[in-house]
Amino acid sequence: MKISKRGENIQPSPIRKLKPYADKAKAEGVHIYHLNIGQPDISTPKPVIEAFHNYDDEVLSYGPSQGFLELRRAIVDYFKFYNIKLNEDNIIITIGGSEAIHFSFSVVADVGEEIIIPEPFYTNYNGYAYFANVKIVPVTTKAEDGFRIPKIEEIEKKITPKTRAILICSPNNPTGVVYTREEIESIIELAKKYDLFLIGDEVYKEFVYDGLKHTSLLEFPEVADRVIVVDSISKRFSCCGARIGAVITRNEKIYQAILKFAQARLCPPSVEQKAALAAYRMSMDYFRDVRKEYQRRRDVLFNELKKIPGVVLEKPQGAFYMIVKLPIKNAEHFTIWLLTDFRLNNETVMLAPGEGFYATPGKGKDEIRIAYVLKENDLKKASNILIKGLEKYKTLYD
Repeated sequence: MKISKRGENIQPSPIRKLKPYADKAKAEGVHIYHLNIGQPDISTPKPVIEAFHNYDDEVLSYGPSQGFLELRRAIVDYFKFYNIKLNEDNIIITIGGSEAIHFSFSVVADVGEEIIIPEPFYTNYNGYAYFANVKIVPVTTKAEDGFRIPKIEEIEKKITPKTRAILICSPNNPTGVVYTREEIESIIELAKKYDLFLIGDEVYKEFVYDGLKHTSLLEFPEVADRVIVVDSISKRFSCCGARIGAVITRNEKIYQAILKFAQARLCPPSVEQKAALAAYRMSMDYFRDVRKEYQRRRDVLFNELKKIPGVVLEKPQGAFYMIVKLPIKNAEHFTIWLLTDFRLNNETVMLAPGEGFYATPGKGKDEIRIAYVLKENDLKKASNILIKGLEKYKTLYD
């Protein structure tokens, strides 16, 4: 029987599609250092775990489609720390940041319309756009330029009558770049000039290093009616499996439209919302040590990988990813080879091929994304395996 073109043509996740190779290696007793996926090994905060253990309602019932009021109020309080004023009716709780992105794409654009996004970008944007039947128009950023936003004229060239929004992700997944206030202001001016929406993926806002500061789209009152922010607890509180995110907007029309999307899927999960509430009620001091830990891990990995001859690598400023341009032609082939053919003391590494983080065909073929979500000692071991593996690979295929 024939399935839909949507089902046939949607992009597989470059982060997860190589899992069968990893599963086979593990079945053979090989230890794999997972640098391919943003799954932190930092413990989920105890109040979150306790909230799961202490849930004792007799009926696990439906909740409101927009999420529990007390959780939305807790998020309002969280943003007060950043001098961002919201109210509970600016927030809709979603099933992870993923649903928040899907809702955002669906509310700003009709079938065939366009959303401009700097690439490389979080690979699942491709899937969400495909579900919503909208087109991503990429603006390519380059490793050699530190993946900075290109000149505003380059973005302006991409705008057509079908353009409905610009999405920026800062701190960025997969590059780790943190956009300056000036870069964001330039995007805002472009949105105002061409009457566009602005989508901000800000799920890594807590993880900014070297004394830099995250700038939120919510800080600009002059575009309050244009802004949609995607939020999530997954990385913020090391709660990836809880699947609690949020859409934040001060535009009442957008809010009511997204609420109808939310009603169509009924409600976000109840127990997980209770756990998220416990997380948001913690002191902001929680982030201090977590941020320091990620910065140490970044420094370890960066210093090790800079030893690779011919590598192009910029020190990430935020999140916990980096894009590494390797002196090879096909990073996906190299990634598979590491899983199938290379062992160092019966260990290997799993990476995410860079090509899947681009919309432009042919881009990223020589790049990998690495997530520095492992302990420092494990990162040193993984880096050594990667370097030794690359040396061997180049003798075979270069």
